Amino acid sequence: MNSLELRASKAQTDARGLVERLGVHNISLLVALAILVVIFGSLRGDVFFSSRNLLNIGLGITILGVLAMSQTVVIVGGGLDIAVGATVGLTTVSTAMAIQATGSPAAGIVAGLVLGGLAGLVNGIIITYGRVNAVIATLGTMAIFRGIAFIMSDGQSIAIFSDTFRFIGIGRILGLPLLVWILVLTAIAFHLFLARSIVGRNIYALGGNPVVARFSGININRYRVGIYIMSGVAAGLAGILLAARTGSGQPVSGSQGLELEAITAAVLGGCALQGGKGTIVGALLGVAIIGVLNNGMILTSVPTFYQLLAKGSLLILAVVIAEYHLNRT
Repeated sequence: MNSLELRASKAQTDARGLVERLGVHNISLLVALAILVVIFGSLRGDVFFSSRNLLNIGLGITILGVLAMSQTVVIVGGGLDIAVGATVGLTTVSTAMAIQATGSPAAGIVAGLVLGGLAGLVNGIIITYGRVNAVIATLGTMAIFRGIAFIMSDGQSIAIFSDTFRFIGIGRILGLPLLVWILVLTAIAFHLFLARSIVGRNIYALGGNPVVARFSGININRYRVGIYIMSGVAAGLAGILLAARTGSGQPVSGSQGLELEAITAAVLGGCALQGGKGTIVGALLGVAIIGVLNNGMILTSVPTFYQLLAKGSLLILAVVIAEYHLNRT
């Protein structure tokens, strides 16, 4: 074999290694993302590729990214959390009220995380010990959490007068928004947790086959409650970031279909709704696709009603593709 053939063989080996590392599904998501970029770039290239717009896309997917990653863990564990959007609204209000009452940003952050965790605990107890279907349970608590947010705030927006807290939402480090750095660090933490830790492997086992998981010594009730507490804390973090970005706590925050987009991103990223399958990398690619789609539709002045139509269609398409892959394996 001559040197040219050796280089060709090495290139083929490297290509196969890259495909194996990324996975066929993630590569198909990258192709879909590239197609969207080409479409919107050709329609509004003057604005779409500007540094300001690219930063806007990064900022726009921060909240959704946190929710999609936690939703991925919930779905991998065999559950579903439809109440995350309402939890975001509830935690923006609690964060703003705590800062207004104490003047301390730390108190606001603690209030948001604790209330988010309590909301997740309620979901976990109802689903695990009440034996209520996750969809029904979180649909019910979604309405309850949203109602509590309106009662707490009397239906009004609560302004946050703290420059320190506002820095979380509008500050920059090394030229990039702090929110983007937080998303990156959160993604690394979620990836290591789900893919590299024993707890993460047990969550895959729980979602894949709960009976086998139980006989393997996994306390499935504790895991199920823990997964929903994690989802609530992540929704609390998303609420804190949203409150820092907008400078206010608003009970209507998260009511614009955040839960729908988070589930869409997770399923689009390869999560099987039956549980036991999904990755954080896939979820982030799903978030990027939704972020580019949202941004592109706004730039090309697509009417709001048609945007909802596109998002709903994307969710159905993602589920159909996920079912197709599931039936093939």
